[in-house]
Amino acid sequence: MKRTTIFIDEAIEADLQALARRQQRPVAALVREAVEQYVVAERQAGPPRPGFVAIGRSGVADTAERHEDLLFADFAPHGGAGAGRRPPTSARSPATGRTSRSRR
Repeated sequence: MKRTTIFIDEAIEADLQALARRQQRPVAALVREAVEQYVVAERQAGPPRPGFVAIGRSGVADTAERHEDLLFADFAPHGGAGAGRRPPTSARSPATGRTSRSRR
């Protein structure tokens, strides 16, 4: 176990002391238990979402399913309509198996 110092409001500290006396337990045990419960609950809640998630409403419900079509709509790896565009870094050449940014 590691010793640590925390700063809490005086009113909360007084309530904590009273609770410890009623339960006949050390204040440190109550604090450890409370912190453990908090950490477990946060862990179960999962990682926080980025702040920009779900901030807009496009009215389109299938964007997640069509994400590759939307991302690569103008990409033509072998010429054609999007021939002037740079291919994505993960595009691999069928002949060499290298990505478009691989060194030769």
